[in-house]
Amino acid sequence: MRIGIDLGGTKIEGIALGPDGTERARKRVPSPRNDYAATITAIRDLVASLEAEAGTQGSVGIGMPGAISPATGLVKNANSTWLNGQPFHADIEAALARPVRLANDADCFALSEATDGAGAGAPSVFGVILGTGVGGGIVVNGRLLSGPNAIAGEWGHNSLPFVLPDEMPGPDCYCGKKGCIESWLSGPGFAADYMLDTREALSPEGIVAAAQAGNRPARFALRRYADRLARALAHIINILDPHVIVLGGGMSNIDALYDEVPARWGAYIFSDTVATRLARHQHGDSSGVRGAAWLWSADNNP
Repeated sequence: MRIGIDLGGTKIEGIALGPDGTERARKRVPSPRNDYAATITAIRDLVASLEAEAGTQGSVGIGMPGAISPATGLVKNANSTWLNGQPFHADIEAALARPVRLANDADCFALSEATDGAGAGAPSVFGVILGTGVGGGIVVNGRLLSGPNAIAGEWGHNSLPFVLPDEMPGPDCYCGKKGCIESWLSGPGFAADYMLDTREALSPEGIVAAAQAGNRPARFALRRYADRLARALAHIINILDPHVIVLGGGMSNIDALYDEVPARWGAYIFSDTVATRLARHQHGDSSGVRGAAWLWSADNNP
């Protein structure tokens, strides 16, 4: 049995999967915000509860914000800031008394969708999170790629490519730079772009609904978003050339993107044809926790 844990800023979700990927138990508990020791305890107790319900012990994989620094072994880049600088990997292994595999939450999304989701069977998959932030993960021949700096797939903190004059220098990003892909393509970035154009505050869902109702500024905002996403993904295709790109996160639920983006990205891709498939996630909000469990698949042995 494989247990997956999705460690989020507001909730911790756990799942137990049988050898064939069928769900045997699932549970969700609140995240103990700003309390590192309580976070370790909550994960330990959640694993125990899942194993009690499933009736057997399992391997444990955890999807987490940020990553483990290869240089220090400590957490870096986590927006759940109480994890940063902590020896999370060592502490959770001690608490659970077994080896634990960790990966960034976007990596877990990519692995889930590549294993038995929208990218299943494809030789290479780029998994994209378009939510409150923008992240990504790379899976090749069923194996998650990490890289020597533990940042493979972190496309959100590159500059928006093929930038237009009126897009320079770009919005401020929390990382300290301007014009990052995340600052344009996250849900808050989409809402900020609409507000800059209209002086009206709407949620991303509200903007999409207004566009569908024929609101002209909302339609233009959605068109700008699709073009920026096409440019950003074209840059990925030019470098990685994945067989499938799977979208996840709240912005991935915009139906129009799946026609608009492939119709636009060819203008920016260095090829006469584009065979890359753009797909909607299959497992939705469950992809992160399922991908964490799949960290213990044979192809992902360290």
